Amino acid sequence: MAVIEVLTFRLASGTEEAEFLSADKRVQTEFFYLQPGLVRRTTARGDDGGWLVVCMWGSKENADAAGELSRGSSAVEGFLCLIDASTMATRRYTTLD
Repeated sequence: MAVIEVLTFRLASGTEEAEFLSADKRVQTEFFYLQPGLVRRTTARGDDGGWLVVCMWGSKENADAAGELSRGSSAVEGFLCLIDASTMATRRYTTLD
């Protein structure tokens, strides 16, 4: 079964949208697209200023492995430092098809 991982957050105070989008593009190309089992990743902005990143993984094991590897990635660190950590929430969903 595939796994859909959803990260919601707000940008850290003082973070410019262009700076965040650059870091998002970097983390997508330098980290996520290199991970086995990644089916799709997309970022969206809400009208209320909230943000959302959705990743679809081939399996729970793929998602778990990427989570472990993310701890040593400078691209991931550069992405996360632009997010208000107090607003971050991650949820996982298992597909039913």
